[in-house]
Amino acid sequence: MDTNEKVIETLKSAGKPMKAGEIAEASGVDKKEVDKAIKKLVAEGKIESPKRCFYDIKK
Repeated sequence: MDTNEKVIETLKSAGKPMKAGEIAEASGVDKKEVDKAIKKLVAEGKIESPKRCFYDIKK
């Protein structure tokens, strides 16, 4: 499973918006890698930022 998939799975299981640091901690992935994955996933439209610094699965 790559970092992007781990970020998506972590957000799905949380069921609520999370900060990048929380995603990194919950998924066991380095925060810098999570930041890169978030940037890519937001650009692809797979996740969104409902409020500043929080991310969630796009509904």
